[in-house]
Amino acid sequence: MSDDHHEEFWDRLEDIRAGMLEVRGAFLPMSHSVEPEDGNLWFITAKGTQMAEAGVKSEEARYIVSDSAHGLHAEVKGRLEISNDRAKLDQVWSAVAASWFEDGKDDPDLVLLRFKPSSAEVWLGPESGLHFLYELLKSKMSKSKPDYGKKFSLRLG
Repeated sequence: MSDDHHEEFWDRLEDIRAGMLEVRGAFLPMSHSVEPEDGNLWFITAKGTQMAEAGVKSEEARYIVSDSAHGLHAEVKGRLEISNDRAKLDQVWSAVAASWFEDGKDDPDLVLLRFKPSSAEVWLGPESGLHFLYELLKSKMSKSKPDYGKKFSLRLG
């Protein structure tokens, strides 16, 4: 797969704030931090959650992102792992995370998870409603199929 597809996937994902993380058939809305440099997604959760338990066991997981405003729809597969990287926690800490943990980054209930993607099915569409409308009108006038984007698979990690 082209480097352009890989870069565009990470660029668009970086602009999106949340998705659905699935572990053992359970889905949970999660806010992610994107780190294209290390090829990982990072999540902050609490001890005792299915996500934290999956991280302890380095289990398979799926992350689903669907955001029409950014024209990205993706299913990302990989492994969750617990991370004790304090520097990474400092880097990915956010106001969203702070709202969940009373003692901030030092909260004893806090768990940092690294999601190591292995593959993704990606659909990239137009990043604006105007482009979508243009393609729709063009297809009606030319009696052709509209071009709403591209679908591709990525090997990650």
